[in-house]
Order: sequence, then C-alpha cells, then structure tokens
Amino acid sequence: MRDWKHKLRTQVFWLALCAPAVWAQDLDVGGVRFERRLDVGGNTLALNGAGIRYKAVFKVYAAGLYVPANLATKPSTPDALLAVSGPRRLAITMLREIDSNELGKLFTRGVEDNVPRSEYAKLVPGLIRMGEVFARHKRLMPGDTFTIDWLPGSGTVISVKGQPQGEPFKEPEFFNALLRIWVGKSPADHLLKEALLGTR
Repeated sequence: MRDWKHKLRTQVFWLALCAPAVWAQDLDVGGVRFERRLDVGGNTLALNGAGIRYKAVFKVYAAGLYVPANLATKPSTPDALLAVSGPRRLAITMLREIDSNELGKLFTRGVEDNVPRSEYAKLVPGLIRMGEVFARHKRLMPGDTFTIDWLPGSGTVISVKGQPQGEPFKEPEFFNALLRIWVGKSPADHLLKEALLGTR
C-alpha cells in the first residue's frame, strides 16, 4: 500500500510539472499552427480559440482568435468578447483556393446579417474599402493568410500575406462589426463560433 501511494504521488508530481509545457504548446487546426501566445503591436495576446470554417463538407479556412493575455478569464460569450477593450486579432489561413473578391462580398454580407440596421449605415464606407482590399488580391490560395487586428489608438488593421493593406480603419466599431461575422447571432459557421469562443 505504501509503495502504491508513493508511486501515485510521484506520478501526480510529474504531471503537475509537465502541465505548463503541455498547455504552452501551439495548437494544430487542420494542419495550421496557431501559437498560444504572440506579440501584436507590442502587446502579448493569447489564443482564445481556433477552428475550421466548413462549407458543406469542404474545409475553407482555419481561424484563430486572440485576446489580451492579461485578461482574468477568457471571454466565452459574444458579449464578453465584444466588450474587450484591449488589442485583439483574428488570424485566418486558407485551406482551399477562393476568389478574394467573392470573399470580400461574403464578409460584407456577414456584417449586414449581424449588425443592427441603425449601425450598418456608418460602416458602409469601411466595408467598401475592405471589399477593395480583397478585390486587389484576385485569389487566395491554400496556405495564404490574412489577419484582422484591433489596435487601440490606431484602429483596425487588415493584413494580407503579412502585409498591412493601407491605413487603419479608424471607426472604433468596425472591428467588432467584422468580429460579429464569426461570433454574431447569424455566424458564418456555428461550430467555428463555438471554437473561437473556446466552448467547443
């Protein structure tokens, strides 16, 4: 009995010792690696959740959502996520070829489906500009990436293949409007919504 208890205590000790290293590992989603922590504009962000956007049975892209690493608890509801005032990032890696212009139109439609009519009119100039950003790239291929960052004091920065696309979008509500495409009441993919919120 004594030996058995000693072995159990030893196993628990090593599990506790190794746990931080396990949790610190990057997350693999559909072959796409999402870092658990990363630096965005001098801010440390932590992965809130990640998942795959499906269309029928086809994988379209993998998406990861980052929030400030110093939050007391990870936001697990849309309201909690949209209330975060610090920097955030949505990182997307394509898993199949797609027409960039069509993707921009889908994002615009996603905002329209998830933002109150009273707010939508104010977002139209930004949405038009965003559509132009994606239209310039013609097609996105498997492995291509883009990020949407909210940087307090600067605005929303869209980067395609690691390159920022023009000046930040200054409207403070623009980032949350885009975020609602994935976590709003009519999300692009309900399972992806749960994954980004860390509830799946």
